Amino acid sequence: MAEHLASIFGTEKDRVNCPFYFKIGACRHGDRCSRLHNRPTISPTLLLSNMYQRPDMITPGVDAQGQPIDPKKIQEHFEDFYEDIFEELSKFGEIESLNVCDNLADHMIGNVYVQFKEEDQAAAAVQALQGRFYSGRPIIADFSPVTDFREATCRQFEEDSCNRGGYCNFMHVKMIGRDLRRRLFGRYRGFKVRSRSRSSSPRGHRRDYDRRERDRDGNYYRGGHGRRSSRERHEKDRKKRSRSRSKSPAREGSEERRARIEQWNREREEKQH
Repeated sequence: MAEHLASIFGTEKDRVNCPFYFKIGACRHGDRCSRLHNRPTISPTLLLSNMYQRPDMITPGVDAQGQPIDPKKIQEHFEDFYEDIFEELSKFGEIESLNVCDNLADHMIGNVYVQFKEEDQAAAAVQALQGRFYSGRPIIADFSPVTDFREATCRQFEEDSCNRGGYCNFMHVKMIGRDLRRRLFGRYRGFKVRSRSRSSSPRGHRRDYDRRERDRDGNYYRGGHGRRSSRERHEKDRKKRSRSRSKSPAREGSEERRARIEQWNREREEKQH
């Protein structure tokens, strides 16, 4: 029993613990959720809730006065914020990942996830951030259960195919430019800019989502979003075509079968005579 409970912990089959909170450290039901939110007392990852305020918060691509915003300006605004946060948080220790959500749902909008190399570095950061403000708004910092962002990120978004848009329940991570990434993370030993193929984070055993890589309401909690790779889709289509070719012809009606049997009987009688 214990092994079974351990195997389903934090998955769709777990009826006690909330899988969304376990995977992304946030849940749209909040404290009203029917399942438990097991908040960690220590973790290398911090969640800074709703911290990033994008300039087009009300309507994507449009400012508060209803005027369109140049996408380059939006990206510059984000990268200025990203650099500010990185420089401040790096005072507490080596940062492995710094991810900012581009989602629009209340429980995820503007969420910032920072993953330190060591838990005590995260503990020092969360203590120092208590009671502090950013852009006139209080910083809400808590330990997060997220340690592997592959489990938390919407891969359909990475493939530009998420049909849930900003209200998806999995992370839509905003991307920073290669130059900024090199400038910030390049200070750490062993860092190198990687290709867009699936790879690990600067330490080598976790994936860093500070850039988009190509490679869930919850059809597949272990890192999917109910999607199949192109190879899987191709294989499924091939099998479907194979089955259609191998199908037997349509069955004849009862009258046709009787007529065919009578014809066979006549041919047999003629041969006997």
